[in-house]
Amino acid sequence: MSQRVYNLFQKSVEAKMQVGEALAIPIEQASDAMVAALLNDKKILVCGNGTSSALSQIFTSALLDRYEKERPGLPAVWLGSNVSTYTAIAADYNYGDVFAKPIRALGQAGDILLVISSSGNSTNLVQAVSAAHDRDMTVVALSGRDGGDIATLLTDNDVEICVTVNSRGRIHEIHLLSLFCICDLIDNKLFGLE
Repeated sequence: MSQRVYNLFQKSVEAKMQVGEALAIPIEQASDAMVAALLNDKKILVCGNGTSSALSQIFTSALLDRYEKERPGLPAVWLGSNVSTYTAIAADYNYGDVFAKPIRALGQAGDILLVISSSGNSTNLVQAVSAAHDRDMTVVALSGRDGGDIATLLTDNDVEICVTVNSRGRIHEIHLLSLFCICDLIDNKLFGLE
């Protein structure tokens, strides 16, 4: 079993090396968009399902509290935090609206929507992207495989960070690393933190 664990580590490293060079530019573009929004007193709304929701929470925590170094908190909202609201929306309307409805209520022109999805095909995330565009928000899509339906909705103003591997586990691992890279770049660009 220890050999199996070592092999999993090796597959993780190999997957990161396979896509790392291709993701460097969109990760930097995403951080630039977020920094521009933050400098203009805008906020970052973040959503995802399942493991991607957990990654959303990690990202917003790193912005609201801190990443590596002490700095002021940055305005970020994890859209998965209010279970009573989301179950009410799902019951009263449908599950596809659980992120779109809060985006329409909270999102403002110039805000960023960071949507995280390993497949890019979840209806509620597709509707979230549409709602963000309706509110004149920039979308940063952290996706996997071929980007799915979300990729087809993105405009020239949006940024797609697509992890083009087929393993869901590897996609989530690379998403987490990508989010940490974005946090590092934001801190460096805003505060000069090394």
